[in-house]
Amino acid sequence: MVNKEAWAELTSEFVQKGVTLVAVSKTKPAADIVELYQLGQRVFGENYVQELVDKQAELPADIQWHFIGHLQTNKVKYIATFVSLIHTVDSYKLLTEINKQAQKCDRIIHVLLQVYIAAEDTKFGLDQQELTALLEEYRQKKNELQHIRVCGLMGMATNTENETQIRAEFAGLHQLFNSVKITHFANEPLFAICSMGMSSDYQMAIEAGSNMVRIGSLLFGSRATA
Repeated sequence: MVNKEAWAELTSEFVQKGVTLVAVSKTKPAADIVELYQLGQRVFGENYVQELVDKQAELPADIQWHFIGHLQTNKVKYIATFVSLIHTVDSYKLLTEINKQAQKCDRIIHVLLQVYIAAEDTKFGLDQQELTALLEEYRQKKNELQHIRVCGLMGMATNTENETQIRAEFAGLHQLFNSVKITHFANEPLFAICSMGMSSDYQMAIEAGSNMVRIGSLLFGSRATA
């Protein structure tokens, strides 16, 4: 059951604050996505490649599909023809594979670099040392990567009730985003996305500087673990 009232409230708030709402529709049926689409939502996030491929084929062509799950290099080819933004680039190898598949499709694919900010082993992402190394390699080989655009950073906070910890993690990522923008993307206006925050912590994320949040359960209700 789609919560239309929640969508209207979130959309109104986010428009005022310049925040992009990514409606996380993983494991939810196409009919639920259509309900939000008919209200005006166009950006949807999916975690699983096959599910995303199936939904993209069935649903309206003007939906902007964001891939927000952990992405294996051998799966990039299946979404390269249509994906709007990949949130979860956590290696230079993955970055080059996205570029390769985008070139085959004669597209430019926008990506975010996923930074590890949580105190949890289950989260993916680059630590600061790995991020620095990736950015340096990207700088050196940028002429070879004409079919991708690095548009910002993404991170997920620890799943905890400790708001002080969550706020500190978000603040740290936003500070890192600003630093990376100055040092590596000062002349690239597309590097403008600091993506952090989900249903349980989006308000703290926005306060810390997030301009793209991923909202699932507030819009679609709870989902079975998958």
